[in-house]
Amino acid sequence: MIHTLAVSGYRSLRELVLPLGQLNLVTGANGTGKSSLYRALRLLGDAALNTVVSALAHEGGLHSTLWAGPETIAKSVRRGEHPVEGTPRQNAVSLKLGFSGDPYGYCIDLGYPPPGQLAFPLDPAIKRECIWHGGVYRRAAVLVDRNNRLVQTAPAKIAKHEEPEYLTKELSSTDSMLATIADPQRAPEMLAVREAIRGWRFYEGFRTDTASPVRVPQVGTFTPVLNNDGTDLPAALETIRLFGAREELDRTIDDAFPGSRVVVDQQAGRFEVQLRQHGLLRPLAAAELSDGTLRYLLWTAALLTPRPPELMVLNEPETSLHPDLLPALARLIAHAAERTQLIVVSHSPRLIEALGQNPRCNRLHLEKSFGETVLAGATLFNTPKWEWPKR
Repeated sequence: MIHTLAVSGYRSLRELVLPLGQLNLVTGANGTGKSSLYRALRLLGDAALNTVVSALAHEGGLHSTLWAGPETIAKSVRRGEHPVEGTPRQNAVSLKLGFSGDPYGYCIDLGYPPPGQLAFPLDPAIKRECIWHGGVYRRAAVLVDRNNRLVQTAPAKIAKHEEPEYLTKELSSTDSMLATIADPQRAPEMLAVREAIRGWRFYEGFRTDTASPVRVPQVGTFTPVLNNDGTDLPAALETIRLFGAREELDRTIDDAFPGSRVVVDQQAGRFEVQLRQHGLLRPLAAAELSDGTLRYLLWTAALLTPRPPELMVLNEPETSLHPDLLPALARLIAHAAERTQLIVVSHSPRLIEALGQNPRCNRLHLEKSFGETVLAGATLFNTPKWEWPKR
């Protein structure tokens, strides 16, 4: 489980360190940085897929995603004694993402490419990457260290050599060491971190309009993990029914729609979602269901997965749902949190209230201060300790 999440220099997240639990609820007013936090988590996931550089390029390049305020905000500025003004930069331009947990921690540091690299000006360069053991970065705890193009194991790990063992000296500045290097003998922890991150799942914005692929029959295959776009919903629900939790699925549907039951119709290998409702003579096909009903079925398939990941992130799951469905959704989320770590980003008062009644819910309320996203109530004493590796 991830215990600490840290982001530096990304949009409004100038220096944000968050403590995480098993069930985490991220709240805040519009514009406080909830979406930026969600994107930062996705960028961490992109590192294991070797797509973090291209993802930042698609956001407009590094200059469009960096913290737009001054490098430091003086206390006199916060007190209103002086206006916000830029000062000469003291440190290198940097966008940093990292987490720590059991048993490893990981971080990535991106900056501007070298002066001679002008062919792809929007592509940032990866300057540092580190994997360490334990909750806080320390040089003595480093297991794998990447500095620009050089990747090496830590000297403390190699008992029989005076010098560190190099994994490569020619790693491209656009390639993450997580996705590029596979050495189970010299760096098994790199494989462990990579596979853990690749298992993370991100869900937001399911399409449920009349032209959505979810509303038409789909080819059915064994589907223990719902796609991010939800297009394999019928196969995912049938997989849950046959190989996952049939009783939990029925109970979840009845909790949201009393007296109803979801079925998957099969015709020539194509699956279609249908909902049997109390009082109707025939089931309603997916094309007949309301947006909210279909979206709730998508969240059901995602959260009742037979193959729970180490981390699942839900961005505004309340979208298009009637307020009366939100307590049932909260119970579904709380049940899923018993098997996987969850981060839920929401601004729905009713969903927030329902999840907040769970004693295991870790409430993270974001606020804005001089354009910077901060955690409400954070102090030096309750903020997790965090250190970034130096370039």
